[in-house]
Amino acid sequence: MARILVAEDDAGVRQLVARALRLEGHEVDLAEDGEMALDQLIAEDGAYDLLLSDIRMPAMDGIALAHRTAETWPDLTILLMTGYAEQKESAEELRAIIVGVVDKPFTLAEIRSAVARSLQASGEEPLRLYA
Repeated sequence: MARILVAEDDAGVRQLVARALRLEGHEVDLAEDGEMALDQLIAEDGAYDLLLSDIRMPAMDGIALAHRTAETWPDLTILLMTGYAEQKESAEELRAIIVGVVDKPFTLAEIRSAVARSLQASGEEPLRLYA
């Protein structure tokens, strides 16, 4: 299975996503914000199959995290999530470096499916999950 870094400032969402993905057999590491996620990526030299990040977070938002990640580890698959329509529109500029944006709230089945499709897209033409 895959190694996934989840960056999400809401503890409840973070734990829910982690649990759902672990039940699928994935190895999941957690970060409470973008800066912590970037520190984890640096510590692991980007050794993840997927970065799943919320867009709206303190310290460093998901858009800045996606840019920094893509600069250093261009082959790392990035999937964003948000509950805000205007943030999804802001992520449009990232289409070249992310596979898509998952709308919150989502069901466990929806996040598992989005992650599975994102992982399948690794190394291929980016899969667009935009609604």
